[in-house]
Amino acid sequence: MGLPKPHHPLISIVDLEGFKNDHDIDAVIFDLYVISMKRGCDNLFYGQQKYDFDEGLMGFMSPGQVLRGEENGVPLNLEGWMLFIHPDFLWNTSLASKIKKYEYFGYATNEALFLSDKEETVINNIIRNIRNEYHSNIDKFSQDIIISNLETLLNYAERFYQRQFITRKITNSKILDRLEEVLTGCINDEAMLSKGAPTVQYLADALHISSKYLSSLLKQLTGQTTQQVIHEKLIEKAKEKLSTTELSVSEIAYSLGFEHSQSFSKLFKSKTRLSPLEFRASFN
Repeated sequence: MGLPKPHHPLISIVDLEGFKNDHDIDAVIFDLYVISMKRGCDNLFYGQQKYDFDEGLMGFMSPGQVLRGEENGVPLNLEGWMLFIHPDFLWNTSLASKIKKYEYFGYATNEALFLSDKEETVINNIIRNIRNEYHSNIDKFSQDIIISNLETLLNYAERFYQRQFITRKITNSKILDRLEEVLTGCINDEAMLSKGAPTVQYLADALHISSKYLSSLLKQLTGQTTQQVIHEKLIEKAKEKLSTTELSVSEIAYSLGFEHSQSFSKLFKSKTRLSPLEFRASFN
């Protein structure tokens, strides 16, 4: 890609101004964690989706994800940086397992993090600290200092994402409305339910967002996971069938996509504190 050699074998920050337009990005699979800050880039893809990067924003990729570009190459006005972290750099540190808790590494490109000028300054200052550290003489303190800065950066990103869920209310409300519409359609479609209850991934695909972003959004706005929302809808439909039909508990369970009626009964009681038959009896 025409980039200079890294100053450190396991971690590197590359200024995006260093990307040359004659090194087009076709498809790159990084075996690295990649954190980026981009401005003025309108033709990069992440996974299968395109996103307009005209505004400054952050993106996060974990090892094995795909970055690809368009035929017209890297734009001349591209600004920002990319931080590459080899997984081995995290070995035997606090981030080795903790990095997996940051769900935004699984978000898609259209779920990138928009930053205010103040937030961008905070992140850029941390990147400056990391860059200064690995440009210095590497000693026994270097890794701990860089890991500490990385953890601070990731925690700030988590905070800024929570802020974004709140400030982008109109967009997020539309997602919730669409989720309600899609889930209700699934629950009322017995032909679909005959293949099984709706899954988290099915709903995320229907909403054109990643399952992790949907989960984070719901936890922030409703305090529930996606699976809990699905279960609530299933229980709501089960109550309707128990109170208005003479179908057996097994028939209701199968009609709602449960392979085993015992699983349905267990879920129903955990949500209502009544067995399905006890609930039905309360209407007689």
